[in-house]
Amino acid sequence: MTLAKQTIARIIKRTIFLTLGALVAAAGLELFLIPNQLVDGGIIGISIMASYLSKLPLSLFIIGLNLPFLVLGYLHIGKTFTLSTLYAVSALSYFTTILHPVPGFTNDLLLATVFGGIVLGIGVGLILRYGGSLDGTEITALILGPKLSFSVGEVVMFFNIFILGSAGFVFGWERAMYSLITYFVAYKTIDIVIQGLEESKSVMIISDKAEEISDTILHRLGRGVTHLYAKGGYTQEDKEVLYCVVTRLEVAKLRGIVLDIDPEAFIAIEEVHDVHGGRFKKKAIHGHSKPATK
Repeated sequence: MTLAKQTIARIIKRTIFLTLGALVAAAGLELFLIPNQLVDGGIIGISIMASYLSKLPLSLFIIGLNLPFLVLGYLHIGKTFTLSTLYAVSALSYFTTILHPVPGFTNDLLLATVFGGIVLGIGVGLILRYGGSLDGTEITALILGPKLSFSVGEVVMFFNIFILGSAGFVFGWERAMYSLITYFVAYKTIDIVIQGLEESKSVMIISDKAEEISDTILHRLGRGVTHLYAKGGYTQEDKEVLYCVVTRLEVAKLRGIVLDIDPEAFIAIEEVHDVHGGRFKKKAIHGHSKPATK
């Protein structure tokens, strides 16, 4: 496949998933949250409250309030991100208009809170995974965070404290508390959509029995191991560091392998948000598949 065809294929794939994400997010809003006067954080939450108070269509506020942030995104982040976000925001506005006449799925606040958060989170997660955004506050956070010595998450949380707090004055404090639950449910769902249900872990092992550990991991787990060479900061001795990536379900088995061979081994485990290449494939921890190599 030529480079041009690959580029076109990527654009088509991105457009499909941005559209699907916008449709799912709109369903979460119009079928669960809005009929029960629940809000999410960010521009979506502000738009829901503004639409309720003004009696104007939600779509007007979703587009109108995001436009200034899209200009900032274009100037400071990049054209591809901005165009993807503009498309996602436009699609969300369109789908909320289409779905608005459809009756809400439930009047039970708890069900609306949980399922609204899950459905909205799936939609937003798909959009984030494929290079777009629905929230202008995230764009602001990306730009201002480094300048203010705050993380992106801290800046977004700062905005959302005021947004969700404002919901108490608009819809009542009970609705605001349910909205806070919605926000956290959506937040965790977004993580699952972006990272996947079965998280990967990177493991670094320092041991005097590195070769034996490496061979055992390869044959018992079927995982490739990369050997890194380092020097101890205190002892100034040469050290051999093993690095490998495993699934969450394989962590306990790998730890057992290492400690059975060398109870004094140093093991550091970190989350990996995405894995590409290196012949890494998630598979069952039991079985006799061909070992993966790097």
